[in-house]
Amino acid sequence: MENRTKHQKVKLAAEVLSQEELAMGVFSMWMDVGEMAGMVRPGQFLSVYTKDPSKLLPRPISISETDPKGGRLRIVYRVAGEGTREFSGYRAGDSVTVMGPLGNGFPLDSKKKAFLIGGGIGIPPLLQLARELECDRQIILGYRDELFMDGEFAPYGPVFVATEDGSAGTRGNVLDAVRENHLEAQIIYACGPVPMLRAIKAYAHEMNMECYLSLEERMACGIGACLACVCKSTEVDGHSHVHNKRICKDGPVFRAEEVEL
Repeated sequence: MENRTKHQKVKLAAEVLSQEELAMGVFSMWMDVGEMAGMVRPGQFLSVYTKDPSKLLPRPISISETDPKGGRLRIVYRVAGEGTREFSGYRAGDSVTVMGPLGNGFPLDSKKKAFLIGGGIGIPPLLQLARELECDRQIILGYRDELFMDGEFAPYGPVFVATEDGSAGTRGNVLDAVRENHLEAQIIYACGPVPMLRAIKAYAHEMNMECYLSLEERMACGIGACLACVCKSTEVDGHSHVHNKRICKDGPVFRAEEVEL
């Protein structure tokens, strides 16, 4: 993959600058990470550590946007367990240990007209991508019900929304929104749950489109050592010598044809 991310990471105690709840159980946290903010590429993630000594493993959370000049970084996450519930209670001035940036991000060198497609908590990591891409882009966001962050994408291209219950935008999924609005593009960048990514991969193949998928997966080490977050790949992996890819290390962004979903 062209323009892959530099593999440099640091571990530090970041200061929480602000936190707010964007939707039911969805939180946005800005933190002071110093020089790390300038290392991040769209699509990368952080390992965020809890303060509970009984929980040794960090939680992987995608990076939503960065402010390199201010040394700031933002994560947007959904409360899914005890670790993220702890994070949601942090307030300005609190300290949180993080390691990053981790993983490979999206390529930025394409000038093709693009779809940026996000589903649920796969929406936040597309914001920095929308900011940095220099091509024409159309943003399609899928929600189960309550919207969040949709207005933040508006400066970077037309935004189309799909909701399962039809409460906003197209009733259905993100591809229903593409078809209903007669949208066309040459390349897809997508992040979201596996069923959505599987459908997007099939759509890209049908339409002969270049496609990059960012996979969501539970992780352990976050650096590729433990093989806890592997996915099936079309080629034999040079690390494990089987048809596997490590989402944390080889991804989380892959060309669609690299992985089996």
